[in-house]
Amino acid sequence: MSTLSLLERYGKGAVAGSRVSALVCRACGHEMPVVATSSCDRCFGPLEVEYDYTEVSRQISRASIAAGPPTIWRYQALLPLDLEDDARVSLGEGLTPLIHARNLGAELGLRNLHLKNDTLNPTGSFKDRVVSVAVSWARRHGIATVACASTGNLANSVAAYAAHAGCRAVILVPADLEPAKILATSIYRPTLIAVDGTYDDVNRLCVELADRVDWGFCNINLRAFYGEGSKTLTFETAEQLGWRLPDEIVVPVASGCQFVKHRKAAGELIDLELVDRGSRLPRFTGAQAAGCSPVATAFASGAETITPVRPDTIARSIAIGNPSDGADTVRIARETGGVVEAVSEEEIIEGIELLAASEGIFAETAGGVTVAVLRKLARSGRWSGDETVVAYITGHGLKTADAVSTRLPVPEPVAPSLRAFSERFLN
Repeated sequence: MSTLSLLERYGKGAVAGSRVSALVCRACGHEMPVVATSSCDRCFGPLEVEYDYTEVSRQISRASIAAGPPTIWRYQALLPLDLEDDARVSLGEGLTPLIHARNLGAELGLRNLHLKNDTLNPTGSFKDRVVSVAVSWARRHGIATVACASTGNLANSVAAYAAHAGCRAVILVPADLEPAKILATSIYRPTLIAVDGTYDDVNRLCVELADRVDWGFCNINLRAFYGEGSKTLTFETAEQLGWRLPDEIVVPVASGCQFVKHRKAAGELIDLELVDRGSRLPRFTGAQAAGCSPVATAFASGAETITPVRPDTIARSIAIGNPSDGADTVRIARETGGVVEAVSEEEIIEGIELLAASEGIFAETAGGVTVAVLRKLARSGRWSGDETVVAYITGHGLKTADAVSTRLPVPEPVAPSLRAFSERFLN
């Protein structure tokens, strides 16, 4: 879709004062009512929230955003529901730091490298953005049980936000999930179900369940609304850059959902003239682990469709072998001049260590993938050095500490005396 056509295409059909007019299939264009549903009822394609952008333009401005709360809800006019402060299910997600990464940038030859540090969200990952929207939508529409299929971060977030909302949570995860993520989910006392299989097996089970029970599955029948929360990462990036879009955004790719939403967000910012006039779409670049890289493989081969794989990587939070939005990720990367690249397990660990040592940010394995891809592309000569490049660091390293624990030295104790200290460290 052209970034110049949003107002013309969607500025119609909604009741005065309402911004959301329908759900529209991204594949065939079929319009559906605004209800909890998993896919297009004609072609089973993914659904997008359709906004009346004429109404949105009346409700949003830089001034209105600045006057809003210091959370994702400052962009409520570009989210799929209207709620008063006390009706939002929020734990303070969003408005995370955008750090000018001078040390890492110097290592990579990038003078204007920035890191969006979403490790500082309430449960330690960007998933708090999408879950805040999904659980708010569910509670607003009388859904008493929220659920999800998860590789860990979404499980943590759904369990926490359901507890805050007073809802029941049902969480399904692969049985071999990292212990830290199991703990960080269990503490909120959801119904936690370990499934003997991969994430793709878990997700398939949840799709079947969604047709049998009246639960709101955040990443299935609430997915159209849930995904809109991802846009706030790019909204914040533009705002924090002084209402400018960067030249390139590097995003870890799992299902591809957030990749698609960041492209949508950039188009909305341009069409609504929230960013400076003359702003252009960033290049969107994806990062995957070589042990689960169906999107990178399709991009490299020139394919338009994704061939599913069985994941085998330490980067479990992005280990989705059959990504629902993979084909759209490839398309967007190509259309915007981005790429989708993959890195090895060793490069992932090196990326975690490099980010921590250079910028003081401890990221989970997905962050290691992102930084490793940054380094790989920088070494290949992709950038001249003056471009503004933003990388999204989406989860905290304490979630996947086991990935690096064996590489860290254990200090030998020193006696509690000045002499002993001096002999060891001052001579």
